[in-house]
Amino acid sequence: MKTIQRLALFLTIGMFVSCGENTDNKTESAKSSEPAAVEETEVLEPASTRITLDNKGVGKIKSIELGETIDAAMAERGSELFNTNCSACHKTDKRFIGPNPTGILERRSPEWIMNMILDPKLMVEEDQCAKDLLVEFNGAAMANQNMSEEQAREILEFFRTLK
Repeated sequence: MKTIQRLALFLTIGMFVSCGENTDNKTESAKSSEPAAVEETEVLEPASTRITLDNKGVGKIKSIELGETIDAAMAERGSELFNTNCSACHKTDKRFIGPNPTGILERRSPEWIMNMILDPKLMVEEDQCAKDLLVEFNGAAMANQNMSEEQAREILEFFRTLK
């Protein structure tokens, strides 16, 4: 029994040791024949804090005009929709399963927000910021709540009250 345990231990240690690549032992000719190293990409700030106001997202919403003042009745309906459909994953006072929507209109265009509410799957497939948010929030994809454009617009109006 001890022999089997020792053998298993040595195999495990051997596996860990062999998994690392020792780049110091490469010859100069081997180094020069390798493909050029991939350029380091610029480190971006987290998607949840990144400002992308010029991005309208992907979907049917191409342009939205927001009034100069907040429509209180619309914002109230949006608040109710948010609390019913969105608050399981989004909190207005902290980061949770999904991003905190407070101040979202300082980071995202109204069109992007509406497109994300209306078709999160399409946005994650085709919009880089949505893809980055998915990664940042550990692959927790936003559920499609099958909102109408009117409902999404009401939620957007509610978001205007969150500062």
